[in-house]
Amino acid sequence: MADARATGTQLVEDETTEADATAALAIGVSATLFALAVAAMFGRITLTGTLAGVQTVTLLGGLLTVLGLTVIALGAGSRFGYVESTPDPSAGLIAGVGAAVPWALIGGSVASETLGLGTGGGVVGAVVGGGVALAATVLPREDVGSTGPLGALLVVTGLVFSTGVIGPTWVWELGWEQQAAITADFLIPVATLFTTLYGGWASAKAYGGFGARGRHMGAYVLVYLNALSIVAFLFILVAYVVIQGVPGLLTGFELGLGTGPETTIFGVSVALPVSIPFVMNGVALLNDFQGVLPAIVGTFWLVIGAVLLAVPLGVGAAVFLTEYAERGRFTQVVEVATNGLWSTPSIVFGLFGFAFLIPRFGNGKSLLSGMITLGFMLLPLVVITSREAMLSVPDEYRDASAALGVSKWQTIRSVVLPAALPGVVTGVILGVGRIAGETAPILLTMAGGTFVPGSQTVDVVGSFQFTSAPPFVANPALLEATSALPYQLFALITAGVGLGSNVSDPNAFRWATALVLLVVVLSFYAIGIVTRYYFRRRLKHT
Repeated sequence: MADARATGTQLVEDETTEADATAALAIGVSATLFALAVAAMFGRITLTGTLAGVQTVTLLGGLLTVLGLTVIALGAGSRFGYVESTPDPSAGLIAGVGAAVPWALIGGSVASETLGLGTGGGVVGAVVGGGVALAATVLPREDVGSTGPLGALLVVTGLVFSTGVIGPTWVWELGWEQQAAITADFLIPVATLFTTLYGGWASAKAYGGFGARGRHMGAYVLVYLNALSIVAFLFILVAYVVIQGVPGLLTGFELGLGTGPETTIFGVSVALPVSIPFVMNGVALLNDFQGVLPAIVGTFWLVIGAVLLAVPLGVGAAVFLTEYAERGRFTQVVEVATNGLWSTPSIVFGLFGFAFLIPRFGNGKSLLSGMITLGFMLLPLVVITSREAMLSVPDEYRDASAALGVSKWQTIRSVVLPAALPGVVTGVILGVGRIAGETAPILLTMAGGTFVPGSQTVDVVGSFQFTSAPPFVANPALLEATSALPYQLFALITAGVGLGSNVSDPNAFRWATALVLLVVVLSFYAIGIVTRYYFRRRLKHT
């Protein structure tokens, strides 16, 4: 009798282990399909090409079909007791609505287009398809409801792709006045992406044995796949810009002693050992290769000026609101105002600068107007993040400082601000990332031209002049219009411009400009991250 029980237990453990391995394999297939769908959306793989010797669409369809059958098998195995699980009586209304949405789309499309029943028939088909899927998910036990409708969705989608019903050349003409259409290049990757999410979620629930543990596993898979998509989108975007921009950026590149332009170091004229005309030249008729140096310098000074304006004002306001002002209607109004200002479209700030600042600075676009405008854009975020960072500092720090007889201002300066500094730096990083790429405010307040000669690179430091009349200091460079990378990129989109006589692709200049802008923005991010890390490390050792 004991041997029989031991044998039965061993069989259950073996079956459970095999089921876990099958569910884990299904999750892996879901992740693979998810990655392939993302790559197809960004054109990294083509639907007309092949993968592993199989046409891309056929491969995607086959994997979706296999994944769907596996999901159905996992649910059936749990329902008939072949695997050990603890399902709930129902998958729940949320899961039912999630399953009903894609089936409603399928039912409506088939009724209106495949069967030719028109709009009315499409509505009926959507209601029937969604209703059946909702009932099939909510009414049965959780293991069947979580796997049956979603597995069938995967199988149907996979068969449609693998059999060529929807192939690489498929087009759905919507028949609108704008002559819009849905193409296979859009539909196949998007459909694969979303059905894969469903398949991964159902597989993870089966892997966790359904019930509470299964729901947690399903949630983890959804979170991980979404996080993977965010990271993938970021890397693909950066890689795409780099691939497109490097040829234009390196046009005319030379490396060697004496090849670069001359510069003065400690009063000695020295020729740089590298020449990158695109980032070292402006625009001139005699240039072999045109460049964007004035726009790079303009962007740099624009961000520096905005930071110098916004950070002291923002941190000061946060100190007052957090440490001095009593919590009441005034602070609530300020919170609402700062949140509203941060959500305000950039074009509104640009109109403010155009209407309010430009008339007061000589009725002309200027670097100073752009700095102030972007400084006002940055200010709300600095106030919000600085205030949150200061509120997160434990009151025990303040109480301990007060117990030692330290004044309130000394406590703020020596205890609160150093502890909150990493959070303040984080806010500044986020703000700089936004303002460095803004186009509308620059267009309205600062932009002086798309193609600026290299000799007109703005020199803010060397243009300061002392005067005998107030304000006793003048800087003509701040009152001159200049260019910046976001505006230059915007203007280049509508102009066919090459890099020189030996460049035939007019897009090279544009993509190279986009790459330089990306590098500049990421450089500001890198500086901010290093600064934040430095202050955090210093705070830990204090």
